[in-house]
Amino acid sequence: MSLRIISGAHKGRRISAPKKLPVRPTTDMAKESLFNILNNRFYFDEIKALDLFSGTGNISYELSSRGCTDVIAVDSSKACVSFIDKMSDELSTTGLFPVLSDVHHFLSRDFNKYDLIFADPPYDFEQYDELINLIFEKKMLKEDGLLVMEHQTRSDLSHLDNFESSRKYGNVRFSFFENPENPENDEESGHDD
Repeated sequence: MSLRIISGAHKGRRISAPKKLPVRPTTDMAKESLFNILNNRFYFDEIKALDLFSGTGNISYELSSRGCTDVIAVDSSKACVSFIDKMSDELSTTGLFPVLSDVHHFLSRDFNKYDLIFADPPYDFEQYDELINLIFEKKMLKEDGLLVMEHQTRSDLSHLDNFESSRKYGNVRFSFFENPENPENDEESGHDD
């Protein structure tokens, strides 16, 4: 399978991932649309990012290419993590750190805060609420941070806490989650019911 880096230092670079990897990479169209949204929100050279269920490393390479020097890519497949490690060397990326771990296990022992957390679990994944709740319970997002979940269009995550919006591209939907507003701000608004 062939992937393309859309922008940044490695713009246009094609990456051929082994067919045997247990992955379903984000399509170029969906990835380009997602990064158009992220471009309006972040300076990539100033953020810390976490790529969960990173698979081929598609999102991690895009972040690195755009200047992000602090990306942790987590996957439970040894073949995927080895491939990301190999590609990181080939692209001479600094600050891309592949981690071999079950995502829930990694999150339970990670105490970092991130500007951007991207998660692309397998399409048969059913623990979205558990995963999202864990991230917010542990306060893993910085104050203005963003959690992006990639999932099938037929899945609807809008009922989950901290949901902000979603965008659909072909068979893919990105759901965006943000830290809740400070409750003190609501009190100061002075609205009477």
